[in-house]
Amino acid sequence: MASKVLFSSVKYDRYDPDATLPAKFGRLIDKMNMQEIVKDKFTAIKMHLGRNIGYSTIHPLFVKILVDKLKDYGAKVYITDQDISGSKNRGYTEDYLGVPIVYACGVTGKYYYEKYVDFNTFKNVDVAGNIHDAEVMITLSHVKGHGACGYGGACKNIAMGCVTDRTRSQIHSLEGGLEWKEELCIHCEQCIVNCNHNANSFTKEGKYEIFFHHCTFCQHCAKVCPTKAIKVTDDKYKDFQMGMALCTDEVLKTFQPGHVFYINFLMNITALCDCWGFTTPSLVPDIGIMASNDIVAIERASIDAIKVENLIMDGVPEGMELGTSGHLFERLHFKNPFIQLDELEKRGLGTQNYEIEEVK
Repeated sequence: MASKVLFSSVKYDRYDPDATLPAKFGRLIDKMNMQEIVKDKFTAIKMHLGRNIGYSTIHPLFVKILVDKLKDYGAKVYITDQDISGSKNRGYTEDYLGVPIVYACGVTGKYYYEKYVDFNTFKNVDVAGNIHDAEVMITLSHVKGHGACGYGGACKNIAMGCVTDRTRSQIHSLEGGLEWKEELCIHCEQCIVNCNHNANSFTKEGKYEIFFHHCTFCQHCAKVCPTKAIKVTDDKYKDFQMGMALCTDEVLKTFQPGHVFYINFLMNITALCDCWGFTTPSLVPDIGIMASNDIVAIERASIDAIKVENLIMDGVPEGMELGTSGHLFERLHFKNPFIQLDELEKRGLGTQNYEIEEVK
């Protein structure tokens, strides 16, 4: 059977606030039918709060609309992410939103519940304590491209944002290791500037070092290196996507059935993940907002809505040649974005067969 995916479009038919997306979003939330489920429950809104000078995360106005709805339903709401240190830069404040904003793994990053898995070198799923302890979770995701897996949505939001650095590192390491070629290095230090975890440095002798305790194998260093002095020693992006699906499955097992809801924002759809800490132009025009209680269905519907024929070339780096086949994200990052969906579906987390119900 097909799963229902609610959809509100950015398109409008008159100059009226009630015809615009924020008003539609309020009606979409009501249609999700979670009033009785969240009532009197600790409800975590899991979202990516952005970094550095990025500005393409979900607008605070929409977060406020969701928070107010949940509070009206009687939920005990808080917002959480792996890193909240820069949340105020994008307008996510407790004063405006009216609920606590907390580190998923606590201030020290050491509050988590350990689970064990066995997939190649991936062994530890450390579920963030403030995710594990929630009774309901709203996965609020900004849809965009992703250099490691092609597409980043709800699965990426959970697998990489509801766990510790150790788990993220193990998932990323499924792709392969990092290698530095001294003869190619010009010591521009772009690799240092673009590391979000203070995991690399140059010694006094000019040697490149990686502090693997901090390294999450996000590959930012390799991607920004202008001379390709840093490279990934293997390209097992399929294993990375399978690891994300496995991690997502383990996180979702901490919740009762029907106690996780998914909302995907298909706006400011850029080439890279928000964790890069900067924003590039959109790849396609804004589409709208989707919601479902089926993670596989909403992810499939989101990817399907992003069409290569709507590509805005300003969203692609100048001089870059796109691939000629597959989804837009595959042409951009040369990685099939559907692998994670296939794996989620195999694990019984939902279906890629969906039907859209528009909420106007």
